[in-house]
Amino acid sequence: MTQFIFITQASVINKIVFLPPYDLCPTWSCVKAEEEEAASASSDSDPDSSHGTGVCKWFNVRMGFGFLSMSHREGVCLDSPGVDVFVHQSKLHMEGFRSLKEGEEVEFTFKRSSKGLESLWVTGPGGAPCVGSEKKPKGAQKRRSKGDRCFNCGGPNHHAKECQLPPQPKKCHFCQSISHMVANCPIKAQQLSPVSQGKSTTSTVEEEEDMSHTPFPPESCD
Repeated sequence: MTQFIFITQASVINKIVFLPPYDLCPTWSCVKAEEEEAASASSDSDPDSSHGTGVCKWFNVRMGFGFLSMSHREGVCLDSPGVDVFVHQSKLHMEGFRSLKEGEEVEFTFKRSSKGLESLWVTGPGGAPCVGSEKKPKGAQKRRSKGDRCFNCGGPNHHAKECQLPPQPKKCHFCQSISHMVANCPIKAQQLSPVSQGKSTTSTVEEEEDMSHTPFPPESCD
C-alpha cells in the first residue's frame, strides 16, 4: 500500500509526496549498497587515482583505520615494496563490521593527498569482498553477547535501522507498555523494591550486631 506524507506551510496543504512502501526497501542495507557503489564509482572516475595491490600492514579495529603495504602499482612491481597507503574502514568492500586482518591480500585504488597516499576503494583479490579481522571492539562483543534487539518493535535478531516495520510509538523497554517509559515503569520498580528492602534490612542487622560487640567505655570510679 502506497504511503504518503502531507507537507504543510502556513497551515496550508500545498503538496503531497508519495513514498514507496516500506517492504520495497525493508532494511538499510540498500542504502549501504548505494554508498559502496558510489564510492567505487568515484574511485574509478577519479583521473588522479591509481591501482595498487599489496597486503594489510596493520589495522586498528577499534579506531577503524590502518595502513596497507603496497607491492605493485598499475601491475608493475615496485622497486622498493612496502609503500604505506592509508585506509579507512568506510572504504572497505565487505558486509557487516568492516575491518582488515594483518597480512590480508588486497587490491585498491588510491590517490595522493596532502597527508600522503590514501586509499579510495579496497577489495580482496579480483574484486572480492575483504576477509576482515577476527578481532572486534569490546563494545561490539558485549552487545552481541546480550543478543541483538530492535528498539523499534522489540523483536530479536535485528536493530531498529533494519526493522521492516514503520516507526512505532515509544514504549517502555522493560515491560513494552506504551503508557510510560522505562524510567517510570511500575513493574520494574516492584521487582527492584524487595531487593533494596532486603539490602536495607541486612545492613540494619549487621549494624546491630556490630553495636553488640562494641565494648562500652569503663565506668569512672568516684
